[in-house]
Amino acid sequence: MTEERSNLALHWKILIGMVFGVLVGYLFKNGLWFGNFIEFWLYEGTEVIKSTQTTITEVINNQVVERIETTKSSRPYKGADFVKDWIYPIGKIFVNLLKLIAVPLIIASLTKGIADLKDISKLSKIGGRTISVYLVTTLLAVTLGLMVVNIIQPGSGMPAAAMEEISQNNLEKSASKIEAGVLQKQTGPLKFIVDMVPSNIFGAAANNSNMLQVIVFVIFFGICLLLIPREKAKPMHDFFDSMNEVILKMVDLIMLMSPYAVFALLCNLTVSTDPAIFGVLIQYAICVLIGLLMMIGLYLMAIHFYTGRSTVGFLKAISPAQLLAFSTSSSAATLPVTMERVEEHVGVEKEVTSFVCPIGATINMDGTSLYQAVAAVFICQVIGFELTLADQLTIVLTATMASIGSAAVPGAGMVMLVIVLDTLGIPADDLAFGIALIFAVDRPLDMCRTVVNVTGDATVATLVGKSVGKLRDPNVKNWDDHYERS
Repeated sequence: MTEERSNLALHWKILIGMVFGVLVGYLFKNGLWFGNFIEFWLYEGTEVIKSTQTTITEVINNQVVERIETTKSSRPYKGADFVKDWIYPIGKIFVNLLKLIAVPLIIASLTKGIADLKDISKLSKIGGRTISVYLVTTLLAVTLGLMVVNIIQPGSGMPAAAMEEISQNNLEKSASKIEAGVLQKQTGPLKFIVDMVPSNIFGAAANNSNMLQVIVFVIFFGICLLLIPREKAKPMHDFFDSMNEVILKMVDLIMLMSPYAVFALLCNLTVSTDPAIFGVLIQYAICVLIGLLMMIGLYLMAIHFYTGRSTVGFLKAISPAQLLAFSTSSSAATLPVTMERVEEHVGVEKEVTSFVCPIGATINMDGTSLYQAVAAVFICQVIGFELTLADQLTIVLTATMASIGSAAVPGAGMVMLVIVLDTLGIPADDLAFGIALIFAVDRPLDMCRTVVNVTGDATVATLVGKSVGKLRDPNVKNWDDHYERS
């Protein structure tokens, strides 16, 4: 990647972009001179200057700022609109580019990875260990979340009036999540397995939320590739090998715009978030963050004690993927970067990363599972719904099962939470109140738990790689390694 050729590492560039995004968003949100001047200059300044014969020097000297302030309340075009129309699209294009290559990357890398194994028994070995570790980490995440929320009890003593106001303001926005969760719970017990098998691979590949269907098809395709004569499989193997290299080069090139993209994404988030909400729900938010940090701590302990690798080196290797996960709130969008960082910068061989990381993006939702445990108990504390030990065990089981196959896209955790709460028997009115209440801070917390999800994927890939002898020294590639300059 390009940070190896630059004096400043990529993760520092992304961090700088994030900081500037928040600062610029703050300026626009709070109507400071910088934001007002741009709005005025682009949308009103020309007419004012024409009508008053104001010179450019007078504009710069703030002699027209009074006119800006007097028209501010009547203007339909605010700083948030400017960010949405002119800054946020940069971030949206970046996310779309990552999503664009996610499915082709899974198809190429997983097919090549399976073909390189040359033995179906090796696939079953890697697959069995991957699923087992993912289930263990999910159970640990839910249990950790329950432990933290029961100790802190963030829902006790909350101001009823403020909570009612927040809930009412977000009731309409959360209605679709509640409906989706209820419909999901009403499906049959084997619906999840049925949904894993696509009826049309092209239809499945056209939607990133159907990633698990694509993985099932590719695994089936790869196994069949192993079962035909090697000379007949070779052209197909070479094709996917070349395709995989091209997609990884696309990841390198897309990452060149990542600092600017996270600037745009964080700027948009800042202008669209009401900070007053955090004053009311601060205990709940802190509770979730503590649990997420503890989960990352468990990952690092596993890396240190099982692989013998430096935890600081591991975090440095995957930090661009973590920062992108934070900015995009999407495991699916971050998947190409996660795979590239784990393979090239951590040193896990492609046979493992091509299987473990895509599977993890669909069934490994440790951060989301932990959040569900905290949110479910928090809502029960707020509405005065007493939870027995059996209820809390139900949360563990339901949250673990709900996380498997949940869409690796922003907001999927809220749908899973509805399933958990409905299983506990929460009355419909209280369920709607609780979901609307925490919906107010769901987006920032979704960003944080996506970081844990991606970190978990990278950790499990490293652990599985070590267990099957597929963990080597890093082999970093740059986007212009084979570019011949004239």
